[in-house]
This record gives sequence, C-alpha cells and structure tokens, in this order.
Amino acid sequence: MNPNNIGDLLRQVTRMRKDMDKVQDELKNRYVEGRAGGDLVHVTVNGQQELVKVTISPKILGSGDGAKMDLELLEDLIVAAVSQGIEKSKALMKEELGKVSGGLGGMIPGLF
Repeated sequence: MNPNNIGDLLRQVTRMRKDMDKVQDELKNRYVEGRAGGDLVHVTVNGQQELVKVTISPKILGSGDGAKMDLELLEDLIVAAVSQGIEKSKALMKEELGKVSGGLGGMIPGLF
C-alpha cells in the first residue's frame, strides 16, 4: 500500500471525526417528541438521548365526573412516551452521523 494513501486516509478519518463531533454537539439542540395515551403524556428528548421535558395533561388528574387515572397506568404512559422519544432521538442521531460518515461509522471501531 502506498504510504501517501495511508496519510490521505488518516487525514480523511480525522476530518470525519471532527465533523462527527460537530454533529453530535449540534444534536444537543435538536429535539424529538414522544407521546402516549392520546397525548396525555408528552416528552421531549434531544438528539443525544437526553430527556429534557415531560408534560402531563391536567386531564389525567380528573374530569368533571371525578374520574382519575390509575397511577400505574400513568407510569406506563410515561415509560412509553420516553421510550418513543429515545427511539426517535437514536434515529435522528444515526441519520445525521450517517450523513457525515458516509455509512462508514460501523466499519471503523470507536468512530461512533
């Protein structure tokens, strides 16, 4: 293998790594949403799989007829919404990093 080709390859990998670091930093400010229970529970997750907000509809606390949601059901809805948000965040990250790596990320250990 030509030593110049190895140098070129290393420069490309270094540039790709810098680009990927930049994308990962930008993903901190990109958001996706997860919802459950017909929008009774709504979460916001950033592109780095960090939960940044949980919103619970006041309807859960009861309606005019005094009905209240079961605590266990509420907990299940929160878990479902968070799981959905994290999955969307992972997909966003994979898409954005794939643009930078040209699909090579999985071929180079430790790249991402």
